[in-house]
Amino acid sequence: MTKELIINAAPQGVEIALLEDKKLVELHSEKADSSFGVGDLYLGKVKKLIPGLNAAFIDVGFEKDAFLHYTDLSPYVRSILKFTTEAINDKSPNGADFSKFRVEPEIVKTGKIAEVLNGRPNILVQILKEPIAAKGPRLSCELSLPGRFVVVTPFNDIIAISRKIHSSDERKRLHKIIEAIKPKNLGVIVRTAAEGKHTAELHEDLLSLVATWKTIQTNLKGATPPARILSEQGKTTSILRDLLNEDFNRIVVNDKNIFADTKSYIQRIAPDKADIVTYYNNGSPVFDSFGITKQVKAAFGKTVNLPSGAYLIIEHTEALHVIDVNSGYKSVSNNQEQNALETNLEAAEEIARQLRLRDLGGIIVVDFIDMKLAENKKKLADAMDKFMRPDRAKHAILAISKFGLMQVTRQRMKPEMNINTSEVCPSCNGTGKISSTLILEDEIEKNLSYLIMQKHTGLTIEVHPILHAYLTKGFLFSRLSKWRRKYKQRIKLKVNSNYHLTEFHFFDDSDEEIKL
Repeated sequence: MTKELIINAAPQGVEIALLEDKKLVELHSEKADSSFGVGDLYLGKVKKLIPGLNAAFIDVGFEKDAFLHYTDLSPYVRSILKFTTEAINDKSPNGADFSKFRVEPEIVKTGKIAEVLNGRPNILVQILKEPIAAKGPRLSCELSLPGRFVVVTPFNDIIAISRKIHSSDERKRLHKIIEAIKPKNLGVIVRTAAEGKHTAELHEDLLSLVATWKTIQTNLKGATPPARILSEQGKTTSILRDLLNEDFNRIVVNDKNIFADTKSYIQRIAPDKADIVTYYNNGSPVFDSFGITKQVKAAFGKTVNLPSGAYLIIEHTEALHVIDVNSGYKSVSNNQEQNALETNLEAAEEIARQLRLRDLGGIIVVDFIDMKLAENKKKLADAMDKFMRPDRAKHAILAISKFGLMQVTRQRMKPEMNINTSEVCPSCNGTGKISSTLILEDEIEKNLSYLIMQKHTGLTIEVHPILHAYLTKGFLFSRLSKWRRKYKQRIKLKVNSNYHLTEFHFFDDSDEEIKL
């Protein structure tokens, strides 16, 4: 699998597209004035305790107070409170030596928040979920600083190894290395990417995170809540940190500053990969050049079409997301069960992509096409599990219910990606909306292919004059000529000025309209 990262910088912010085998799988946006992003550290002030919810509202500077539940308090929250007070009042020129910090006893899991945050103190917190709709950010006191190979967790001396590293010898080796280089009062979680890495690489990554923790101490000096103490790295850097591997073969950037920063970061973490970063300056928008704009228009609508002719309907409610799978009008064979299975498997792959692409979180209910055989239901469940594995968000998939529904839960940490894919209709002066014109050509060819497969001959396509000019532009190399050569058919194109811009109809050799 090849991976490409396309970065589009604009005045309003940065858009980042992740392509796997030329297919768009993730789309991230970072606004120029971004704040309260996942991973950001804030100095907050406890505003209100809610004993009934066993939670507190914290002022971190957002228009609505942030939410902190008791279960999101770190076992070491008393240490965090003590550290926060000491760091704010620290007068030493170089800052206190954190290795000499005396850690307080852990809190009990079943305690009450009023017992811990009594007195409404200042507290260092980390953004767990970004503000969504009318809700403020959700906070955590489980502080963590992620690096490429390790994650540092202050106020403990724990060493943990990723479960995805299965070799017992490798786990022992990594544990021994970290034990030798780990500072006191800083726990370390070894990430999967650390497998096979040398001591020097792990040490460098750890030293970088220790320096970050020192920066946090410095920023806390004399701080008054609410205040941002540390921002998570930019989206580009964090994506590279988490995803960069041997499969990445190209990173394209259209901004000189981001290009320089990206190149510098890659040279630091993976020098052998530095040459994959390229600067784009070809005049046309970078997303258009790599076909991303078209993929976005095709993927973010309410209806998502699949290559076979099947389609998905994606609906959103306050409580959950609902996805309906429809077979459309095309079928491969007369075996209904087999058709249902093939359509469902195709839909499952696209649904897994859609969850990553739109960053859908919470409860997702999928209404697959009904299947009778238990073995086919299991095949579908196994396939869904396989397609969801590359997803970095925590998720759980339940088996298909008796009603043919599959329930999926997916971690939600930020608002879902929502892009308007409709355009103002030129034939009604903006009173109605139509599907994007970018995918119109593909829609016509998809229907043409189906009709030819159904043994239709002498086909005529009637279109709007502007669309006719577009399809016939270039004579021998026009879209129409390409279709004729591809399908070895004498396909005609006729103009109908009564049609609106995106309207088209098919007629047979008797000039009878073919209803699709």
